[in-house]
Amino acid sequence: MNKLSMRSKDLTQENIDKIAVFFPNVITEARDENGKITRAIDFDLLKQELSDVLVEGEKERYQLTWPGKKEAILNANTPIEKTLRPIKNDSVDWDNTQNIYIEGDNLEVLKLLQESYLNKIKCIYIDPPYNTGKDFIYKDDFKEPLEEYLEESGQIDNENNRLFLNTESNGRFHSDWLTMMYSRLKIARNLLKEDGVIFISIDDNEVTNLSKICNEIFGEKNFIANVAVVNNLKGRSDEKYIATAHESLLIYQKGNFETYGVPLPEEYLEEYKLEDEKGRYRLQGLRKRGDSSRREDRPQMYYPFYYDSNSDTISLSKTSEECIEILPKLSDGSDGRWRWGKDTAEKNMDLLTARLVSGRNEYDIFQKDYMNDGDNIKTVKPKSFWLGNEFSSDSGTLAFKQLFGRNIFQNPKPLGLIKYILSQATKNDDIILDFYSGSATSAHAVMQLNAEDGGKRKYMMVQLPEETNANSEANKAGYKTICEIGKERIRRAAKKIKEETGADIDYGFRVYRVDSSNMKDVYYTPDELGQMNLEDLTSNIKEDRTGEDLLIQVMLETGLELSLPMESKQIEGKTIYCVAGNSLIACFDEDVSESLIKKIAEEKPLRVVFRDSAFSDDSARINVEELFKMLSPSTEIQVL
Repeated sequence: MNKLSMRSKDLTQENIDKIAVFFPNVITEARDENGKITRAIDFDLLKQELSDVLVEGEKERYQLTWPGKKEAILNANTPIEKTLRPIKNDSVDWDNTQNIYIEGDNLEVLKLLQESYLNKIKCIYIDPPYNTGKDFIYKDDFKEPLEEYLEESGQIDNENNRLFLNTESNGRFHSDWLTMMYSRLKIARNLLKEDGVIFISIDDNEVTNLSKICNEIFGEKNFIANVAVVNNLKGRSDEKYIATAHESLLIYQKGNFETYGVPLPEEYLEEYKLEDEKGRYRLQGLRKRGDSSRREDRPQMYYPFYYDSNSDTISLSKTSEECIEILPKLSDGSDGRWRWGKDTAEKNMDLLTARLVSGRNEYDIFQKDYMNDGDNIKTVKPKSFWLGNEFSSDSGTLAFKQLFGRNIFQNPKPLGLIKYILSQATKNDDIILDFYSGSATSAHAVMQLNAEDGGKRKYMMVQLPEETNANSEANKAGYKTICEIGKERIRRAAKKIKEETGADIDYGFRVYRVDSSNMKDVYYTPDELGQMNLEDLTSNIKEDRTGEDLLIQVMLETGLELSLPMESKQIEGKTIYCVAGNSLIACFDEDVSESLIKKIAEEKPLRVVFRDSAFSDDSARINVEELFKMLSPSTEIQVL
């Protein structure tokens, strides 16, 4: 019977485990800050293991470093004693929805999601603070006492989340910003699927540094693009030298991302003027043009086609003396090559046609490029330069005003931009994460795209509940935090989409909020229990926490997604919680009877959780284990 840790994943110890597999000789022991012996790494020895020359000390090397980088790594790896609490009153269609909205510091949230969403997120989009001297930067000191922090910074939000203003005078310094971003991106990478991708909006203030830390975290080989997104066609006239008209969009993959492409631009559609029984198409020359177009570049792609003008057919073999041989020739008459090899040409012969080239009095081979791919509209690779009304800042403001009747949120991201991103990166039931959610444009875009293409994408929004300015239009309208604006936008967008499309999609969302652990301090440090804490022996669970609160924290530790169906029922006067059928069954009541345990075991759950205090003594615990061995031997039994 294992005891749950009820804290987020300890990535430091996990990394030590991984290193121990390959280099067991570098594992040593050290005393931690409390004087306890713990496993550690002999870094000098590890350096030598990874070098083929004698390591004598620090050497110059290519790297990005700044004051606070080690702190950022430590922050990413250090576990926290926090949890998420369900907020059903703010949620919509709790029992059926698979969408998630989380209020809280996004670093804490990312830590809490490590088990449940490891390698499960297909696409991350974030629009982080740009470090302009006007943005809030998150402060990540999880060990500092609240009183000391308040004295130091003087700023918290209404949920006691830490943040400070990176002032104009400090805006020229990059360290605070880099420290904030590094730890979050480091954890975010773990959540991505192997074919996952992250898109990050950023401006010129930090695009260079962001590229460098992304190269370090995701790997330089996983860089996909730095896209220029034109969001202000006129440019910003208040800038001194250049009227900047664009922002950058950095794109990195986890490992093996493949784009689904984007819809054909309007200017492309005009090219599809020809039509046959398969639909509209255009002709593309099969001869390779541009670089590497000569015969010697790819000799195997130099071969003849044969055209029979009587039957208007082409083949790779000469079927009659009347057949015309067609070879790939460059404009200067020298030998070129085809874009396809022989095998590809043979498989796709129905897409090829011969045409007499005007001015040359000779035939050439062309490929029929159809506008539609079966029932699907043809897509193309997105370009590195995105220009259109749907990407402009004005369109983001307009979409927001259409929902709220007025503009109460500064610079919401363009809805069209997020849709364009999601259309090329996601489909079906992929999960999209935005941990700088803001006005929740990403959630709006997921619903809109699902309504248009029938997808079942799911979103996860994370937003710090920053207070709105007391004199702002948002505050006057009754929205005290950014989270209140985001949640209301989702509700209004859902209503609008449903009215306009009638689409049968998921319009709901579950709300969770970061809070301290459900467990008292004695749960984590029982050896520090003193005379003044004896009352804590009666229960290691905080008095204001419900069974649902405990269930969510157990789900986070045991790796169950927050969107899974949950139900509660009464058996023998006790409350039983079930997650995804029999994936998890939990009972957090005291004095659990043997007959109740038998009924739970008969459900053959994959995992069952009880309160440790539900059993009177060790013999009762042993009896529980024996009952499950007999009735459901594969069940994992855990206690808290």
